[in-house]
Amino acid sequence: MSEPAATPPDPKPPEEEAKLTFWDHLRELRKRILLSLYGLLVGMLAVGAFVERLVDRLMAPVRLALPAGSQKLVYTSAIEPMMVYIKVAIYGGVFVAAPWILYQLWQFIAPGLYKKEKRVVVPFLFWGTLLFYGGAAFCYWLVMPAAFPAMLAVASDASMTPMLSISEQLGLVMAMLLGFGVIFEVPVIIAFLAMVGLVSAEFLAKYRRHAIVVNTLLAAILTPTGDPLNLALMAVPMCLFYEVGIILARLLGKKKPVAVAATS
Repeated sequence: MSEPAATPPDPKPPEEEAKLTFWDHLRELRKRILLSLYGLLVGMLAVGAFVERLVDRLMAPVRLALPAGSQKLVYTSAIEPMMVYIKVAIYGGVFVAAPWILYQLWQFIAPGLYKKEKRVVVPFLFWGTLLFYGGAAFCYWLVMPAAFPAMLAVASDASMTPMLSISEQLGLVMAMLLGFGVIFEVPVIIAFLAMVGLVSAEFLAKYRRHAIVVNTLLAAILTPTGDPLNLALMAVPMCLFYEVGIILARLLGKKKPVAVAATS
């Protein structure tokens, strides 16, 4: 009887996995957080040069939804305008520094990856950044022009007059922009999870119906209005990107090792 065929050796572990202790990981995390904060500070300084114009642009969808002749926002304290400018500088810094922050995130997790997995860093950073900005643009140009008139239309009683605070509206606008930016990152996140073996295309496809229900519920919770148009504007991209994630998981996911049959 011939000897059973030898099973192929396990792949080499990630290059630096055995070299880093728990405290090394903490020090590396601290380093990446600090570098991300430095990038955020640079982004804030860049945005601060034209923060007034940026506030005007961000508030445009809100103002245009107000009745003609009263398209102005109010503030209720002397310090509120200054706080609005500071918040816009911070939020703007996040948008400007997003590629740098994503790169620091990648640098933190890269030591635990194989060389072939590290080669996708450039596509991941490119598509991650592009989708983040694309989500924010989609929200600003398509969602907000429909969402704010729908919200104000709820108060159709002539005895009610809108008096919107600039600080509160800024918080809502930025939450929507950042929320859609994150939603558009779903394909990249799924692809990465599949690449490191945490999920598979088969698993994602099996629970497709569950994902559609969950995405619709999340869209209903996150959208500022309950009308079908705004719900669809968030739910449809979420479901679409889930399907794109399945395709990417099938292309980039870890392949199961093929068992070598023993020969008699």
